[in-house]
Amino acid sequence: MEHGVKSRRRWRKLHLALDADSGDIIAHVMTDQEAGDASQVEPLLDRIEMPIGQFTADGAYDGNPTCEVVARHSADAAVVIPPRSNALERPDSHPPSQQDRHIAAINADGSMKWQIATSYKKRTLVETAIGRYKSIIGRRLRARSFAAQQTQVAIGCAVLNRMLACARPKSVRCKAVTA
Repeated sequence: MEHGVKSRRRWRKLHLALDADSGDIIAHVMTDQEAGDASQVEPLLDRIEMPIGQFTADGAYDGNPTCEVVARHSADAAVVIPPRSNALERPDSHPPSQQDRHIAAINADGSMKWQIATSYKKRTLVETAIGRYKSIIGRRLRARSFAAQQTQVAIGCAVLNRMLACARPKSVRCKAVTA
């Protein structure tokens, strides 16, 4: 290696699956910069043993492959992904697919009402988790090999889950006693 020449930096992508109720990271996959987002749905779901109720993601995950992978993992799961702006309903599909129902709802009531009706805004929990990871664990990977970096990410996710569990209040609703 020549003196003074910097090596090329490689990006890593962290894909997370969260429990929307608790905020816990239930699965994670780290990839290099060439891996597409939608290609990581199956590896993420393979790490989740229980069925899921809803799969919510941004538009990068839109498409039949994502819906098929989610259906194989959890047949009854709702897939909430905003359709592309030029997406059209398929009149020949009976019963209409989840994507067709989303397109119809957006066309009828608008995007904001669709987001509220489908709880799409829960997707921001993942963005919050990524921000929490970067601010607490750090923005950089210190390990050099890809396998060691995957281990570092796994430890970071476990640390975040432990910290959330410590800070989460455990409250129980009690019946008020009237005299």
